Amino acid sequence: MNIGVFDSGFGGLTVLRALTAQLPGADYTYLGDTARLPYGAKSQATVARYAVSSARFLVEEGAEYLVIACNTASALALDAIRAAVRVPVLGVIETGANAALESTKSKDVLVMATAATVESHAYAAACAERGLRAYEKACPLLVPLVEEGWIDHPVTGEVLRIYLAELLAESAGKELHPDTLVLGCTHYPLLRANIARAVPEGMRVIDSADVTAAQVADAIPQLKEESGAGREAAGARLFYATDSVSKFRRLGEKFLGSPIDEVTLIDLGG
Repeated sequence: MNIGVFDSGFGGLTVLRALTAQLPGADYTYLGDTARLPYGAKSQATVARYAVSSARFLVEEGAEYLVIACNTASALALDAIRAAVRVPVLGVIETGANAALESTKSKDVLVMATAATVESHAYAAACAERGLRAYEKACPLLVPLVEEGWIDHPVTGEVLRIYLAELLAESAGKELHPDTLVLGCTHYPLLRANIARAVPEGMRVIDSADVTAAQVADAIPQLKEESGAGREAAGARLFYATDSVSKFRRLGEKFLGSPIDEVTLIDLGG
């Protein structure tokens, strides 16, 4: 089984990291559309065009299952991607909402995400479909801090405390009683331990990378069985980027947690 993983950059490598831990026997093809990021500043039509071209590339390269490890593309282009390719497609927003449903007892959840994802209200809509109330908050400073490598920096800790205090106060003003926090950006799993220490006692933190990998494993049971039995050697790992392959390798290794030997530069057009 070849699993294609797509993101506008390298944040989706946290999803790939979780996938390879749970399903090491699969082959993986990862595409970071680094020439056209950030998707969050683009219109829905443009995001859909970019995401569909990337999805088609992965299928042409042999992907039999697609994971859209990009919250913006999952929010704005999932239907367009599913209409464009003939393989199963899973987006990180639906996996986060599914995990929130399993986690929450109060039926009220919080979401930390980028501005573009929050403005789409995709998490709120997905949670509402599952009978949950969600309060979303944009946390725009977290992505550059993660990319700077300031995971345990005091500045990052202070920024997290401010965002979380605002989030809790704003949700209380809406008379919500949240017991679950969804990390709605693929950069945020690198901050999961910091966030878990900062939230109120008893609040569960949903890591979008881990829950996406778990739901892929459930969707492809034969791979899960093979990996669990220990019969599968590690599969192939191929990496593609549309720009800045040296930066992709340098930053990507932090997200993936392991070396990236080679990144192939491709051109998907404008």
